[in-house]
Amino acid sequence: MSANIEIPLWLFLLLVLMAGWALLIFVLVPGMRWYFLRQGNEAVQEFKSRANTRTPDLSLARRRIFIDRLVHDSKVKEAIAAAARDQGAERSAIEKRAIDYAREIVPSFSPYLYFRVGYRFARRVATFLYRVRLGYVDAHALERIDPNASIVFVSNHRSNMDYVLVAFLAAERTTLSYAVGEWARVWPLHALIRSLGAYFVRRNSGDTLYRTVLQRYVQFATESGICQAVFPEGGLSRDGSLRAPKMGLIDYMLRGFDPASERDLIFIPVAINYDRVIEDRTLLLEAGASGPRHSPPGVGKALKTAAKAIGSNLRLMLQGRWYRLGYACVNFGTPVSTRDYLHRQAIDLRSLAETTRHEQVALFTRLLMERIAGLLPVTPVALIANVFVQNSGLPLSELELKSRTMLLIEQLTARGAHLYIPRKDHDYMVSTGLRMLLLRHIVERQDGLLVGVAAEQPILSYYANSIAHLLPPSSPRPASAVALP
Repeated sequence: MSANIEIPLWLFLLLVLMAGWALLIFVLVPGMRWYFLRQGNEAVQEFKSRANTRTPDLSLARRRIFIDRLVHDSKVKEAIAAAARDQGAERSAIEKRAIDYAREIVPSFSPYLYFRVGYRFARRVATFLYRVRLGYVDAHALERIDPNASIVFVSNHRSNMDYVLVAFLAAERTTLSYAVGEWARVWPLHALIRSLGAYFVRRNSGDTLYRTVLQRYVQFATESGICQAVFPEGGLSRDGSLRAPKMGLIDYMLRGFDPASERDLIFIPVAINYDRVIEDRTLLLEAGASGPRHSPPGVGKALKTAAKAIGSNLRLMLQGRWYRLGYACVNFGTPVSTRDYLHRQAIDLRSLAETTRHEQVALFTRLLMERIAGLLPVTPVALIANVFVQNSGLPLSELELKSRTMLLIEQLTARGAHLYIPRKDHDYMVSTGLRMLLLRHIVERQDGLLVGVAAEQPILSYYANSIAHLLPPSSPRPASAVALP
């Protein structure tokens, strides 16, 4: 019974590997899964108890169930059959492609990562980089939203920080499911983003099957009450002004909406503005000095621009002159009820011909963009940039700058604009906006007077454009500014 057994070294190592694999699969992985699920549920309950956080049950369901439901949907099956017929391919090959699309799109929401990791990361990053301020909020209207309604936050798109900022500010009330572009499909970033509830979208895809799978996912999520956030502009503004909206995801949400259903579809306008957009110089490079350009700058040039900005901020930190990146302000407007809107228009989008439906959805999307435009926060830098753009090349004393800024404030206030005034002190608003421009050498002092640096006029115009649509029609406007009612 005590005899020794000799086995080859390779067999011993193989047995050790198999034992380790069994330990990992049958003990460690289930244990970790149970631990993170428990921690996630505790996080959800904590947020719900203190802030009534909305976390729809479907967002917590297993991802494979959602994928199966999507792939076996009747409209997706019709698209599979049509693709197989049109391409002369085997149906099984087209079905596999549809499954791949579904796996690519459907997120794998993790409450633990969202509340314990994502929320804390977003809060720390946002507050480290910016003086984050919640400006105007139509609190009374937001409180009256039906708890059973599907909510969609619609926002302008100034920076990739928008994702972080809105998620951080909305996390006290709801989880958000974002549509993110192909930039986020890089390993291992894609796994983290998907676990935070985001879903991937291939921009400008001409594949009918893909568009059908994406459309049905968006509709399933909307019908199930999953809170979503979309950027109607479809991309970052290259010149600082608001871009023309694209219907895309909003059309998917609206085309199957039943006005008589129990669940209303509520769109909440969100407007964001920054004293400094992290990507401002890169975006201007993409726009080109002499007009729009379709190809982005090379990776090397973009990295060089980013490294220069980081180095400049590090130098200011060491000198004790770093004031973060200024203010980042977010406004939440009056919710728009799809049910009420369709009732007033006396239409049902489901019964309209495709061309007519597109026209109606375009009108609705335009309405949302007008709400966002009217909500846009006027930050200190945007305000001071407008003064220098309107007086391009003209040196100003500090007294003249304050005088012209106060006149601009009066005009904006008369038109109902939402100004963020730090400390409720107009003089401080002027000084903090000017300080940011001086630190970045966008404005400089010459013989005791202030003047915009000629080479930095595109940057000044970029920030001035963000609020140019709020100015009276007779006011001088920066190039490329878009006038919205």
